[in-house]
Order: sequence, then structure tokens, then C-alpha cells
Amino acid sequence: MTAADPRPVLQIDIISDVVCPWCIVGFQQLDLALKQENVLARLRWHPFELNPTMPPEGQNLREHIMEKYGSTAEQSQLNRDRLTQLGAELGFAFNFNEDSRMVNTFAAHQLLDWAEAQGRQHPLKLALFKAYFTDQKDVSKIDVLLEAVAEAGLPVDAARSALESGAHVAAVRKKQEFWTSRGISGVPSMVFGGKYLVTGAQGTDTYAQILQRCLAEAA
Repeated sequence: MTAADPRPVLQIDIISDVVCPWCIVGFQQLDLALKQENVLARLRWHPFELNPTMPPEGQNLREHIMEKYGSTAEQSQLNRDRLTQLGAELGFAFNFNEDSRMVNTFAAHQLLDWAEAQGRQHPLKLALFKAYFTDQKDVSKIDVLLEAVAEAGLPVDAARSALESGAHVAAVRKKQEFWTSRGISGVPSMVFGGKYLVTGAQGTDTYAQILQRCLAEAA
């Protein structure tokens, strides 16, 4: 709540990974709900690694999904088709192809931790989602990460220094441990007003109902 805007500001914490397709779907659904309900929110993104042991070279995405979840090639394609259609409906482009890869995201999470102190974490998160899913870029690579940094309006040299110094390694590990110790084992996981936990991409209507409850309680 500010002098200019009497509406309360709702804190929403989102635990996610930048290579999680349902995380960007969930956010797009949440964003629609926020606009629909005319809610002011302060979004804070928290780190979660879907594949913390993923080697630098990454792995073919289809092979990775089949290996990790036991799905068939047909099931994998159906899931891609579903995500692509859902993304299009929400205004986000998934451009999966046969060369799509799963990659390590620890460096990306370090930059997101750094960007929070710069007040530009949210734009960087969205730039990373776009780089990985829409532009099919390897978000474990320093040049790709720094392109996203620039797109988010952040200083590239400072971002490079933050990565090279390892200044945010301990902070990211601590935040990961905080959430996993509280039972978070999958993403997206969203915490509304420090009170209500919602896991998975639950749809605009569900998010709208939660927002209404939070606002009613705040009033």
C-alpha cells in the first residue's frame, strides 16, 4: 500500500527452475489472475534445481525426460504439444525441437540471486525463460546468461564479476536447502502472503481464488 495506490501489496514467493516449462506456464497463469483481480504483488523468485548433477554438456531433452520419468517418445511428444498449445494460449512461445537440451542451471540461479539485490530479478527470470524455451539457448553458458542480463537491463560486467567471484554460491545453496527442508520437492511452488502454498501450475481461476482469499484477509 502506498500513498498513490491504496491497494495492499501481496508477497508471492515462487520456487522454480528456469528449465521448468510448468514454471513459466504457472507464472503466466498467475500473471493473468493478478491482472484479472487487479492485485498488486511483489514477486520473489527462489532457486530450485531440477537436475543439480547435470554435467556441463547437458543432455538431449527428449532422452532426459524418457530416462528420468520413464515416458515413451510418444508421451514426450504429446507433452511438448500440450505445452506448446498452452504456452500459445498464455502468450508464451515454446519452440521445442529434436536438439533441445536439458542443462545445468546453478549459474543462472546465482545470477538471479545477484539480480534480486539490483531490483531486477523478475525481468532477468523472464529473460532466462525466453532464452531457454523460446530461443532454445543453453542457459548454462556464460555468454547466453550475460545476454539475458543485458536484456533485463542489468550491468553485464557486474554480472560477470558476480559469477566469476562465486559470491552468490553459498546464498543460493542456503536458499535451496531452506525450501527443500520445508518439503518442496517439485516446482513451481508458490507461497501467497507467507501463508498458502500451491504446487504445480494450477490455472488462472485457482490463482484468482487464492488472491481473493488473501485480499479478503488483508481487509
